[in-house]
Amino acid sequence: MNADILLSAQNLSVRFGGVLAVNKVSFDVKRGEVFTLIGPNGAGKTTVFNLISRIYTPTTGVIDYAGPQGTLRLTDQPPHQIAGLGIARTFQNIELFEHATVLQNLLIGRHTHRQTGLWSEMFFTRKTRAGEIEAREKVEEVIDFLDLQHHRDSMVAGLPYGVRKVVELARALCTEPKLLLLDEPSSGLNVEETEDMAFWISDIKNELGITVLMVEHDMSLVSKVSDRVLAMSQGEELATGTPSQVQSDPGVIEAYLGSVDDVSALRRENYVPGGAA
Repeated sequence: MNADILLSAQNLSVRFGGVLAVNKVSFDVKRGEVFTLIGPNGAGKTTVFNLISRIYTPTTGVIDYAGPQGTLRLTDQPPHQIAGLGIARTFQNIELFEHATVLQNLLIGRHTHRQTGLWSEMFFTRKTRAGEIEAREKVEEVIDFLDLQHHRDSMVAGLPYGVRKVVELARALCTEPKLLLLDEPSSGLNVEETEDMAFWISDIKNELGITVLMVEHDMSLVSKVSDRVLAMSQGEELATGTPSQVQSDPGVIEAYLGSVDDVSALRRENYVPGGAA
């Protein structure tokens, strides 16, 4: 695998009974980029995420990953080892411990870095104490990075939806990932919160050096933060390129809005201002 490639998916397909959810999808994610999957509902985007995080096993195809331990076949790894390989994920539906504080949720994100055993933790040895201090320091860095200081000791259940989305992002960052999977990070956010999310995604790439693979419907956010985009429809690839290239691709236009002729007619009537998606 090329040294510039962090993750390579080759001919991925997955079938659920008679439904072919993903059909021969291939793409490479380069180190240090934001690569985004777009497409209508049911296009197979989240299924691809579930293949990478090993929730699903592909019917055909493989995924290779150049992680800290060297290049390995990700599709041969068990799901419980994915976080330890440097891959973290957020979800469409927020998955947090609601009856724990923000701080406690973020500390859970440090579990992959634990180096102590049962007896060491029972007797709270020097090594355990040092590990606890290091974990707290890393969590505080993430809290400062995402401006969560005011919510540090708040129970998650009492937080607004937008803040909880940021807390889930923070917990993923606490694992110190090499590859961050963001599943619709702007879903449910208002305009201001979406702008903040765009700012943080850019900083995650530029300041933290983390590669981002994202699923997103908000094309404004996609255009702001994405280096490259893969458009999907009905489980298949439509186009790959920069956001502007993909949005002007005839196949993408047709998948979103109908035939190119129909879209041209709509534009003439000023029903489709600005772009294809």
